[in-house]
Amino acid sequence: MSVIPTLPPLSVRDKVSDQEWRLRVDLAACYRLVEHMRWGDLIYTHMSARIPGTDEYLVNAFGLSFDEVTASNLVKVNLQGDILDDTPHQINPAGFTIHSAIHEVRDDAHCVIHLHTKETIAVASVKGGLQPYSQHSMFSLPSLSYHEYEGLAVNDEEKQRLQQDLGTTNHMLLVNHGGLTVGPTVGDAFMRFYDLQRACEIQVAMQSMNQPPTPVPQAIIDNIYNQASVVHSGSTGGQKAWPAMLRKAYRLDPSFAE
Repeated sequence: MSVIPTLPPLSVRDKVSDQEWRLRVDLAACYRLVEHMRWGDLIYTHMSARIPGTDEYLVNAFGLSFDEVTASNLVKVNLQGDILDDTPHQINPAGFTIHSAIHEVRDDAHCVIHLHTKETIAVASVKGGLQPYSQHSMFSLPSLSYHEYEGLAVNDEEKQRLQQDLGTTNHMLLVNHGGLTVGPTVGDAFMRFYDLQRACEIQVAMQSMNQPPTPVPQAIIDNIYNQASVVHSGSTGGQKAWPAMLRKAYRLDPSFAE
C-alpha cells in the first residue's frame, strides 16, 4: 500500500507583522482562486507580492500545487531569490527570474501574476495578438505589452529585455508562453488577469466561429478604459471585487489562511 506524502505543518502567524500576515492571506487566497478558475499549470507558474516597506517578496513554494498553498508556506525571498525565512521549502529559480525583473524596476508592481493559460498563450502567439473584440479586451488594451519568447526564463540577460518590453504597462502577453499582470495590490493584479484571461477566452471563441467580428468604433475603444475607472472606483476592479473574491476563497477552503 502506497503512502500519501504529507506536507510539514507550518505556522508563521506569530512570527510576522500583522501587515505581512494580511498580505500572506491575500496572496494564498489568490493561489486558491487561480486553482478554482482552472488557470493553474500543475506546480508551475507563480504569483509574487512585495512586503510593504521592504525589498522582500512572497512567492509559492516549488513543488506544491496551488490548492496546497497557505499563508504560512509562502516563501519569503529577496530580489536575488535568496530564501529569508525558516522554511523547508525551496522556490523555482527560473520562475522567480520573471518576477524579480519586474519588482526590480516597477515600484508600483507590488503584486505580479504570471500564468500559463491556454487562451493567453494562444492569443499571444498569433499575428495581431489581442484584438478589441470584447469589453474585457478593451480594459486590457490601453495598458498591454508583448514579450517575445526566449525559452525558459533562466537567463539573466532576458530580464532587461522583459523590463523594457513591460515598460509602464500593467498587462503583458508573453509570446508562446502565457499572460502576466501587475498591480499595487493582490486584488488589482488578480482583476487585471481576470480581464485579460476573459478577453483571450472570448477572442479564441470568436475566431473559432470563422465569422467576421462586429467592429467597435475607435472612439468607444479609446474611452472605455476611462469609463471602467469610474465604474470600478479606481483603475481596476480590485478594490471592489477583491473582498468578494476573498470571501469566495474562504468558502471554498479556509485552510489557505493558516
